Amino acid sequence: MRNKKRHKRSRVIGLTVVGVTALAVGGGALLMTDNDASAARRPAGQQAPAWAAMTVKCPDAATRLSNVPQQARPAVDKELATMDSQVADAYQQLAARGAGADQDWVRTRVLEPLNVQRRGALNRIGNEIGRVASRPSGLDTLASCTVQQAAPASAPADGATSAPAGATPAAGTAAPAAPAAGGQAQSGPVKADFVDIRRVRPNVKNPRTRANASRGTFSSRCGRNENKHFNSDNVIVAPGVSNGAHHMHDYVGNRDTDAFSTNDSLAAAGTTCTNGDRSTHYWPVLRQQDGTKEADADQPGGGTEGNVGRILRPETASISFRGSAVSKVVEMPKFLRIITGDAKAFTNGTANANASWSCTGFENRQLKDKYPLCPRGSKVVRTFKFQSCWDGKNADSANHRTHVAFADAKGACAKGFKAIPQLVQRITYKVAPGSLFAVDSFPEQLHKPVTDHGDFINVMSNSLMKKAVKCINTGRKCG
Repeated sequence: MRNKKRHKRSRVIGLTVVGVTALAVGGGALLMTDNDASAARRPAGQQAPAWAAMTVKCPDAATRLSNVPQQARPAVDKELATMDSQVADAYQQLAARGAGADQDWVRTRVLEPLNVQRRGALNRIGNEIGRVASRPSGLDTLASCTVQQAAPASAPADGATSAPAGATPAAGTAAPAAPAAGGQAQSGPVKADFVDIRRVRPNVKNPRTRANASRGTFSSRCGRNENKHFNSDNVIVAPGVSNGAHHMHDYVGNRDTDAFSTNDSLAAAGTTCTNGDRSTHYWPVLRQQDGTKEADADQPGGGTEGNVGRILRPETASISFRGSAVSKVVEMPKFLRIITGDAKAFTNGTANANASWSCTGFENRQLKDKYPLCPRGSKVVRTFKFQSCWDGKNADSANHRTHVAFADAKGACAKGFKAIPQLVQRITYKVAPGSLFAVDSFPEQLHKPVTDHGDFINVMSNSLMKKAVKCINTGRKCG
């Protein structure tokens, strides 16, 4: 058994960002309006009631680096993980200062040191790539960060992309309560992050199946993490880096998976799947903010980074593969890695956001940027539909995205891509109406539902993959 060296961090991340309303972001600069300055001078009892949370926003270098030579990837991945830690530390400073942060303090104590650190990491990335290929240009443009204002806790849900503005619970569905002692504070979630599922119009559209469609499904029964396989690693994005995700993951399938797993160790490991599928499936845990002190309350990836509350075990966790609406599918390569969704979508924007939230009985209504409030007796549902088009060559890519793609609205893959079985991870939870809950996230992402994401490494045997493809292409239901 290999020796896994772990490097634990002693950093403590602040749990809240409250009252930094004196700051606004414009064109990369920090501004203070007359009204904000006046408010900041009021006695504490006369402050505006709705303080807005602030967070750190930086260009995501990981998604921009799509052409990193294979020889340079280990060093580049470690530098990218270092940059994530730098942002988390900067957020800690901002959170700890709270309402006492003025624009000069934020600029000199948070942003300028952070930008210097990032320039150093980006320069080292350029040097590593330059050893084996042409040094990429424009890396310096990815160094500068700003602060971003989140919706204040009392703000309505205006700007929602999948629900009516200001949506409120209907009769029988309670709004989320304030966190109990020790629960999640104003770093998220907030009232504006929730919407009653019954106020959402049906919005699911599926492509029309054609004559050559592959209509079957193949399922692996892998349990719901009964063995409590948790860690805050991400072997796809930050291999070899302990706590590379800065939030806790739930795992089913492969029993070996952590930051130090290799293809060989994954292939040799046991599995929770009943059909012998050794594939790795993981996603951020969902927590109920009820004041419970979870086992990771004082650990990196858990409470020390703002991920607090009771970890909810899924009621169900289904793993299924389905076909293409327009063609047959081909086998996935072994050790294919796919990420769906974006763990940094709150600051990156929603271009790669893909997870869906809903409730049992209402799954023709899917939310991407809101948590659902489900009626009594209905369960919260998270669904991850993975990319189903593969470039036919690579099991991974430097940014973990460009080797796979989504089919178009008609279900077809772009030129140069082949249809592969589409993985669907569907997880349900029993959540009491009115309970405050949130997905684990990077500290600066404020537990926003739009940051939800799923991860997958294919470790099926060749024979099992052939069986799955045959089942799907012949229109059967297997597993």
